[in-house]
Amino acid sequence: MKIGYDAKRIFHNSTGLGNYSRDLIRILSSHYKENNYFLYNPKPKKINTLAIDGTLLVEKIYSGIPFFSVFWRLFSILKSLKKDKIDIFHGLSGEIPIGLKRLNIKSIVTIHDLIFIRYPKLYGFIDYVIYYLKYKYACKNSNLIVAISEQTKKDIISFFGIPEEKIKIIYQGCDSIFKEETTNDKLLIIKQKYNLPNKFILNVGTIEERKNILTAIQAIKNTNVKLVVIGKKTAYFNIISKYISENSMQNQIVFLENIPLFDLSIIYKLSTVFIYPSVFEGFGIPIIEALYSKTPVITSTGSCFSEAGGSNTIYIDPFDVAEFKKSILFLLENEEERQRQIQLGFDFVQKFNDTDIANNWIKTYKSL
Repeated sequence: MKIGYDAKRIFHNSTGLGNYSRDLIRILSSHYKENNYFLYNPKPKKINTLAIDGTLLVEKIYSGIPFFSVFWRLFSILKSLKKDKIDIFHGLSGEIPIGLKRLNIKSIVTIHDLIFIRYPKLYGFIDYVIYYLKYKYACKNSNLIVAISEQTKKDIISFFGIPEEKIKIIYQGCDSIFKEETTNDKLLIIKQKYNLPNKFILNVGTIEERKNILTAIQAIKNTNVKLVVIGKKTAYFNIISKYISENSMQNQIVFLENIPLFDLSIIYKLSTVFIYPSVFEGFGIPIIEALYSKTPVITSTGSCFSEAGGSNTIYIDPFDVAEFKKSILFLLENEEERQRQIQLGFDFVQKFNDTDIANNWIKTYKSL
């Protein structure tokens, strides 16, 4: 089978959709070597974490005028797909080229979330319109839609009127580096490299309003708890920074950004508790990363979080500061309960293993 992918995220996004796309290609290419995986890249890559060996993975880079790369992804790419005799095209992040049906090329689109419809105020008007048109076209015109959670499936049905039978749920996993054991020496090296506290709670994700890190910061006010936050800063950081300054919390919180994946995996393992007070997600990969790292999780009620965290993760209303504080202190002060949650969480997260993900995807491709 020859499977083509929109590889923009693979080679140009270091987090989120980029991690999802790279991990899927890694899993499929390692489990099903009989297929050829064509990665269509609209411009010279910024990220090179995939081994392109010329037979299993084939990178196809757009070589025209950079300004027109967006049109290539939507229209002109069809020439390349036809020339390469692609059997299935997989849009990894909510969009597919226009006109695939004319070439009799089957198509699948992954929909991660429809947050831009649920929370339009978080997006500019032009971005909202573009996302809406691309996602709706992909959902209406692809042969099959893969949602990454039950919550996302419900949103696709609700917002776009897509029949339930056209949607399949395939959960995400996380990069294998989070599943690897490490040595005490490596733990110490990373701890010293970033000058991390002996005991701390961790949050990973873009520092934006929807991620709601302010709740976590408010929850540790007037405590000795240290918080490490890893993620790209947005305008929302100004609100965070002001609150920290007004409450003299500068010594309690460490902000890190652009952390290499290996270092990130070690920081997860060094953390005592992972806190994720996000208001809404399509899935919540950081929860999976934390559970594989044997770090207990406190996250929000609602959305998809229970799908990622299982029945033994602690769930709290995302704006209930008092309950977050109570749960943080409870886990920090009760080692026996913390270890119990670590083991139960680690047992649960095994369902997101590479083999099951690979098998689900290959069955899905073959079903077309």
